[in-house]
Amino acid sequence: MELSCTIIRPFSVAPPEASEVGVDPLELYAVGIDTSDYVAHVAPLVRAAVPRIGDLLDVGAGGGQLGQAVRDPLAAWIAVEPNIGMQQRLRALVPPPHLLPVGWQQADLPKGSADTVLAANIAAPLTDAGVFLRQCRAWARSNVIWLVPAQRGPRGLCLAGCLPSAWHGEDETPGIDVVLRNLPPCDQPSIAARAEWTFSAVVRDLERTSGHLADRLGWALDDGRRRELYEHLSAQAVPVPGGHRLSVPRASALLVWRTAS
Repeated sequence: MELSCTIIRPFSVAPPEASEVGVDPLELYAVGIDTSDYVAHVAPLVRAAVPRIGDLLDVGAGGGQLGQAVRDPLAAWIAVEPNIGMQQRLRALVPPPHLLPVGWQQADLPKGSADTVLAANIAAPLTDAGVFLRQCRAWARSNVIWLVPAQRGPRGLCLAGCLPSAWHGEDETPGIDVVLRNLPPCDQPSIAARAEWTFSAVVRDLERTSGHLADRLGWALDDGRRRELYEHLSAQAVPVPGGHRLSVPRASALLVWRTAS
């Protein structure tokens, strides 16, 4: 979805000290999920596929938005999350999940730890599908649920979908295609569904966000594309209370395995 508005303020190349002020990519993504329709579109899909979640193991839980929406209130909720900023978000939830502050490879959990294992928007299904699926099945008593990118477009750098492919340089193969081709026929999911949604991030400082993206793309501080990138984002940004909204169309594929069958 292309959005446009008048450029709010002139571009100026950030000095080195400003460029070094980092923007946590996971926090930027989590804030975007807070202001997006992701949970509204994806949570009903999860509930329809798995009406009884039971005890939930949320692997790579991030800010906990989806886990909180789909969990059964009277059942256990365990979150595996290695990022410190996301851990703070999870601890602030009411009620908070039981938190394991490690990555999935280091999670010391017994076999059959939860009724449902959820892994949403993490790298493991794309980079290590077979090994990760075996681990999820070992932890699950009933169901394994993955949510993976399904749009034809970038899926790595946050807000890369706002940029021309010549700038972001990412593989635009839908993530679902990557996952399924890396699983043998015997490991294909029993349910596959798709949800369309819009990643919609409200950024306080468009110039700082532009500089962050340029830094992540490895552009030098005197690279002329930095001006072009700022102007490109400004043409899409919509002024809203608290900053500017940048929107990217996204899709998620829901994959479900029934471990009891």
